[in-house]
Amino acid sequence: MGITSRMIPTEDASARKREIEEKLKQEQETLSFIRENLEKSDQLTKGMVSILSSFESRLMQLENSIIPVHKQTENLQRLQENVDKTLSCMDHVISYYHVAKDTDRIIREGPTGRLDEYLACIAKIQKAVEYFQDNNPDSPELNTVKARFEKGKELLEAEFRSLLTRYSKPVPPILILDAISVDDELEVQEEVVLEHLPEAVLQDIICIAGWLVEYGRNQDFMNVYFQIRSNQLDRSIKGLKDHFRKNSASSGILYSPAVQTKRKDTPTKKAPKRPGYDHDLRVKHHCDALTEKHGAASGKDDVLDIEIDSYIHCISAFVKLAQSEYSLLTEIIPEHHQKKTFDSLIQEALDNLMLEGDNIVSAARRAIMRHDYSAVLTIFPILRHLKLNKSEFDSTLQGTAASTKNKLPTLITSMETIGAKALEEFADSIKNDPDKEYNMPKDGTVHELTSNAILFLQQLLDFHETAGAMLASQESSLSATSYTSDFNKKLLSTYICKVLGNLQLNLLSKSKVYEDSALSAIFLHNNYNYILKSLEKSELIQLVTVTQKTAERSYKELIEQQIHTYKSSWLKVTEHLTDRNMPVFQPGTKLKDKERQVIKDKFKGFNDGLEELCKIQKGWAIPDKEQRDFIRRSQKKVVSDAYRTFLQRCANISFTKNPEKYHKYRPEEVEEMIEKLFDTSA
Repeated sequence: MGITSRMIPTEDASARKREIEEKLKQEQETLSFIRENLEKSDQLTKGMVSILSSFESRLMQLENSIIPVHKQTENLQRLQENVDKTLSCMDHVISYYHVAKDTDRIIREGPTGRLDEYLACIAKIQKAVEYFQDNNPDSPELNTVKARFEKGKELLEAEFRSLLTRYSKPVPPILILDAISVDDELEVQEEVVLEHLPEAVLQDIICIAGWLVEYGRNQDFMNVYFQIRSNQLDRSIKGLKDHFRKNSASSGILYSPAVQTKRKDTPTKKAPKRPGYDHDLRVKHHCDALTEKHGAASGKDDVLDIEIDSYIHCISAFVKLAQSEYSLLTEIIPEHHQKKTFDSLIQEALDNLMLEGDNIVSAARRAIMRHDYSAVLTIFPILRHLKLNKSEFDSTLQGTAASTKNKLPTLITSMETIGAKALEEFADSIKNDPDKEYNMPKDGTVHELTSNAILFLQQLLDFHETAGAMLASQESSLSATSYTSDFNKKLLSTYICKVLGNLQLNLLSKSKVYEDSALSAIFLHNNYNYILKSLEKSELIQLVTVTQKTAERSYKELIEQQIHTYKSSWLKVTEHLTDRNMPVFQPGTKLKDKERQVIKDKFKGFNDGLEELCKIQKGWAIPDKEQRDFIRRSQKKVVSDAYRTFLQRCANISFTKNPEKYHKYRPEEVEEMIEKLFDTSA
């Protein structure tokens, strides 16, 4: 047991030793292998280093050979590029020397019909000018191309003028009337476009204007523009005026046939009219009536009416055409020159319109000096139209010079001043019209002064707002804000009442010219009745009652007063039928000669008075049938009742052997005689 246990560790140690020795041997072999490999590797490394050293040497040799060649090639390429650039620059420079020759034909022939090509040609010349100015300012070529550029610019300016002149035409009157007409039956008005220039021509003009502004450094074309367009604007308005003169007299109301052409689906529609035309048309009729006393021919009145309506239409036409001109101008003229050019463009037409307005004012002033107050009637429709269109007029002239904008207000002020003066002098003339016996109506009918005054006042009713404002404008104590519609109405009412008061006083004075108080009463009755009926018929009474509430009643009282005065003229007839001086007698008692003579005198006095009055008063006139019938009827009753009573009283009295000599008329015959009073045809 003991030996065995000692042997086991010894065997283990031997095995362990052998194992270690084997491992050592293996490690030694590995180490030998590594050494061998290291040696091989060193050899390879040395070989590689040798190769690389050789390669580096060769690369250095190659680089030393290639770099000079590369640099030489690069220099050659740069030289080539410089040569190309130089040749290109030479070609470019040489082209500037040939510009004058190359563009000569196109410049000489001008831009007509080939504007784009011409502008491209001008651009070449402009570049040549810039080149020589920068690089060779002393060269003769600079003067050549400069001259060519100026020539090209002149021809462009000439083309601008030529195009404007050739294609700018006056707007036809009918087209203008279409543009300014108003058709009350149409809710939406058709906008009439005024085309002043063909579109292609307009684009050429815009193109030329743009070039002249940007490159031409020339504003003369703006003067050319406003002169040509100004002339066309003025010709358009004059053409409209001539159209009125040629056609208004025969056609009455002017309107454009083109409107009917456009609206074939509505053939029953009325011709378009401008606002207030019906009222304005009445001016003619009032003027006719008022100017007859001055011997004015109807042809002259027709011409006057045409001139008034023509002027009103021309004012509207100016506004519409000016607006259209401004719209055209904004496409052609630079923005900062538009207002000034527009101001110059409209001056001639505006000045002509204002001059014509001043002539109307001057004519009215001269007529007033001749005491022909009907002339003021020409101002009313014009003044009303000017004031109605003032806001649009001001809007159209916005941005123009103050002197331009003030022309219309100045004309309005002149018209208001002369109109107010005419109104005041008319009122004074009514008051101071002389009582000329030869001028009094022999039949006691309405005096010419009365009819003229009423016609004049009726015209004021048609233009009551204008007349009221006209009177208000002369009130120095008022500010512009005080010109209210109600205040103006009160002023006009006061004025009308003043005229009527002056007329009443003058009529009363004129009535004293008649020697017969009955004819005087008939005269006053006719005039007062005419005034009242005219006031009521024309609605003037509503305007009068603004300041005189009892005017209507006052006139009725005056009329009744004159009827009573007239009836008094029959007292010298009916007084013979009264009981005064009538003898008292008993039936069957024989009258004394004196008593019989009293009855004979009464019959004779009645017969003679009746015949005389009927003969005289038959030639008098009461134009109002209602009043005439009323006076006849009431007078017949008074006279025939008194006559019948007298006849009954004398029925059983024997006062003459020839009763038919004194009892000449039956009561029915007396009534028939009275029925023929105031009947000049009987």
